[in-house]
Amino acid sequence: MPIVVNLDVIMAKRKISLNELAERVDLTLSNLSILKTGKAKAIRFSTLDAICKALNCQPGDILEYVNNDKLTTNR
Repeated sequence: MPIVVNLDVIMAKRKISLNELAERVDLTLSNLSILKTGKAKAIRFSTLDAICKALNCQPGDILEYVNNDKLTTNR
């Protein structure tokens, strides 16, 4: 998928654990873990808002678009 989730990078820079972030944004640990590992298919704007507030960052710090030319050349 061309969208990469860099939540783990931002969390490391802010020195915050998954448990602490889950508490701050009021998400279950499992749902936050799915997002952190890049397995999530979608994210609600309200969740993204809460994460950005808790980590003092921008959505673009967490989500990144990576153009994967191999996907287009294999079709």
